[in-house]
Amino acid sequence: MTGQTAKIESRCDGCGGTLVRQVNQFIDCGQLWWDAEASCATCGDGWCEHPEAGRPPEAVRSALLAAHGPSRLRAVGPVPNLVPVLRVLREVWEMPLSQARELADELAHAGLAGTLTEMEFLHTRLRSRGVAAEVTSDAGPEGERIPS
Repeated sequence: MTGQTAKIESRCDGCGGTLVRQVNQFIDCGQLWWDAEASCATCGDGWCEHPEAGRPPEAVRSALLAAHGPSRLRAVGPVPNLVPVLRVLREVWEMPLSQARELADELAHAGLAGTLTEMEFLHTRLRSRGVAAEVTSDAGPEGERIPS
């Protein structure tokens, strides 16, 4: 299972202490998931957000990117047929064809950037459709590109 974890600190509503929220993004059974749990060491308050399939809220994604940095997914060599790439992008991110074309072009050139878990998930889906790609841990100067 591929996954990442990060911590987000905030003020506890119950006592004013420090609430620590541990957020996770992972791949399990061929799906992209996220979950979170939080606890306050001062008052003992805590809660869990049960696993949900799909992209996490932006606060969770931002914490993962801040803690681990972005990863980049690039096509290996020329992509002879964009149809499998477009299908994967549209299935995974539920986006219009025009946006999928834009991202497919980026995949073939500079690459797509996001969390390691997102890039590994896309990599696996592309590979199952016969598209050669690789994931690297440094996204470079272009920054994060996968739409939120």
